[in-house]
Amino acid sequence: MYIHSIQKVIYKDPWQSDFYERLNSLKKGEGRVAYYYEKPDSSTFRYRVYNMIQAISESPINISSSYFWGNELEKHDEIISNTDVIVICRARYTAQLSKFISIARNKGKLIFFDIDDFIFNPSFTHLVVDTLNYDLNNPITSDFWFSFIAQEYASINLCDYVITTNSFIAEQIIQLTGKKTFVVPNFLNREQYELSIKIIESKKNNGFLRNNKFHLGYFSGSPTHTKDLGVAFDAIIELLTKFKNLNLRIVGYMGLHKAFKQFPSQIERYPMQDYLNLQRIIGDVELNLIPLQDNIFTNCKSELKFFEAGITGTVSIASPIFSYANSIVDGKNGFLCKSHQWFELIESFINDPKSLENIALEAKTTSEEKFLWKNHSNAIINILFPNS
Repeated sequence: MYIHSIQKVIYKDPWQSDFYERLNSLKKGEGRVAYYYEKPDSSTFRYRVYNMIQAISESPINISSSYFWGNELEKHDEIISNTDVIVICRARYTAQLSKFISIARNKGKLIFFDIDDFIFNPSFTHLVVDTLNYDLNNPITSDFWFSFIAQEYASINLCDYVITTNSFIAEQIIQLTGKKTFVVPNFLNREQYELSIKIIESKKNNGFLRNNKFHLGYFSGSPTHTKDLGVAFDAIIELLTKFKNLNLRIVGYMGLHKAFKQFPSQIERYPMQDYLNLQRIIGDVELNLIPLQDNIFTNCKSELKFFEAGITGTVSIASPIFSYANSIVDGKNGFLCKSHQWFELIESFINDPKSLENIALEAKTTSEEKFLWKNHSNAIINILFPNS
């Protein structure tokens, strides 16, 4: 495990301002963008709304942006009259949302739908549910997911254009809806970057100092990723058996296979983390594991787990799905790993951890060059204001 000097961060959600603070912020620009999301959270809302607003703020063009959520749609007159462009982010169809969009369109507003997951095609509901390890035979689960995905599809069809995270998922959207679709990748926000740079600089300054343990990190710790971890399961069990100095660090509340019980001193469990303290925990480990099933759903995923580790100087090993195959240069800034290669690849680094250091620095460079909020402001504004 790497040793660095960054301590636990006292965290508070940065999106807690009230409606009128956000509305006043929206009013300030010559061009104005209103985002809508069902309820703020640290996952999709952070990536596709909060981070986008932060990126827009970097532009030299006077564009203002803000967000609204939940029943704030009832204040549609105040929102719509003070904006030029509306982005509906991963919101399920409701009569209230439909009315809001209808009023906005009648007033000449441009309306985008932003979606970051393959959860909009009802024909693939069974694949989504199976990949996420839910039981489709459970009528409650089945009713929820068929409804959820159909509602997302209905919402997309209310909007003029679509924004998504990579060209693979964009093609799925175009095939299904025929709508013009733009790609804006997920990226790091300012707070993540500033903390992560402190982590990697601390690691560099002490020569990537480590203790006598080698750590694998798995940072997708919800039950929906159980099958993904299964891709590397046999290799991890074999490695834990062979190397007593090897630890597996898991963040979240994902249940573990009973086979892991034989390694009580080698398994580290952390509760779900806020997004800043997660960076600190990722920065401790030598290898960030990103095993994934290979299907349409997973190929629509973004590369966020690569760049969130890379910016801290932690090397990722990922299954070669679309986004990781397009962001990782195998052997230079990380590793692409087929299902039969996990044991051999990880073993080589346990035996030679120093060989990870240059790759960690390359991962940091890639993350800075391609996945910082401020590097995407112009692209976002060119999509939202095509005539600016």
